[in-house]
Amino acid sequence: MVEMHLLSANADFQYDPIYALGVVTAFDRFMLGYVPEADRLSIFNALCKSLEDDPERYKQDAQRLESMAGRLSGSDLLSWLDRSTSFEDTGDLQASLGAIASNPQFKYSRLFAIGLFSLLEKADPEMVKDQETRNGAIAKISAALHLPEEKVSKDLDLYRSNLEKMAQARIVLQDVIQAERKKREKREAKVTVSPTADSSDSNN
Repeated sequence: MVEMHLLSANADFQYDPIYALGVVTAFDRFMLGYVPEADRLSIFNALCKSLEDDPERYKQDAQRLESMAGRLSGSDLLSWLDRSTSFEDTGDLQASLGAIASNPQFKYSRLFAIGLFSLLEKADPEMVKDQETRNGAIAKISAALHLPEEKVSKDLDLYRSNLEKMAQARIVLQDVIQAERKKREKREAKVTVSPTADSSDSNN
């Protein structure tokens, strides 16, 4: 939310679908396991509306990009991102890529990098798992869109590291909850058994 607010206040920032995918993906990943789950949608909507933006636009653009990436191979996606290949019904999206690449004042953000990573992950999960292949893809995209490659790499390393930490934290939390549940069940079982035992003693 802080980064979205800072970007919205920056004169050079312009909304684009890849940024939207980054916002939606980051929110979904870091809010995974939030209870009650039903509140996640209202929280996301409130987040976007607090910045006077439309949450539906974010979700629709993110879904469209994910759907497109899901139909492509990793190499096809890279060719699409560097605009050497085009696909039907993506003309407006590639125009957005062209505008980014030709804009020397383009305001790069970590959320934009997460959007790019999400596209790669959707098209070819194995590509992002292998460090050498992942770095090669990031280098190619950065060159095509005139992005700061080193910063993109560092931001995505931090993002992936945070995801791993969150996953580990959820496992620990689940273990704690399960242990507490077992303790509570044992206490309840003792309470249930005790009156029966007392009754038996009094009859004797």
